[in-house]
Amino acid sequence: MIKLQHIQRRFQVGEEEVHALRDINFLATKGEYVAIMGPSGSGKSTFLNIIGMLDRPDSGTYELDNIMTTDLDDHQQAEVRRHRIGFVFQFFHLVPRLTAEQNVELPLILAGVERTERMARVQETLEAFGISDRTHHRPDQLSGGQRQRVAIARATIMRPTVILADEPTGNLDRTSGHDVVEILEELNAQSMTLLIITHDPQLGKRARRRIKLVDGRIEEDS
Repeated sequence: MIKLQHIQRRFQVGEEEVHALRDINFLATKGEYVAIMGPSGSGKSTFLNIIGMLDRPDSGTYELDNIMTTDLDDHQQAEVRRHRIGFVFQFFHLVPRLTAEQNVELPLILAGVERTERMARVQETLEAFGISDRTHHRPDQLSGGQRQRVAIARATIMRPTVILADEPTGNLDRTSGHDVVEILEELNAQSMTLLIITHDPQLGKRARRRIKLVDGRIEEDS
């Protein structure tokens, strides 16, 4: 469950104060599939960053799985984020010098998971995403679609309750993009809450719920 109440976020840009989010109220239940849409500069990325606890609101409250995250310090937020949220980005953000296997394993290492269990979970995940034959390849040896599969595998290896995807098909050709969307939708079918930022109206139509942000406000929720 994601619950935002009266969220405000402002940034100082030179002498101007920019209102990125204005009095945002938003509720998403377990297993929802939501597309976050709107023009550039409408506050979509800030909205996702607040939910992902990569940023803090100036005011308002954010509750995730019955945890009031706005009451937590940075270390406590990092612990919640590590176990409950998976991030998928347009530019993959894989570690260049690590293999596909090592990139996927990284969150488990940070969480202190024992090596035998780590390796079993990584191999199972790579096979599930159809990239077990790329286990020992570095990102520069993978296609765009394969990199995004590795990124999604890494994002979900900790079995989060929420997946946050920021333009996940933005750097992919149509076929690879379609494959990535189907992977995300399959994870959503397994009861992971899926929030996707997209400018693509066709991708937006696939979601069961669409939020349109304009000038930092929720203009539509359909």
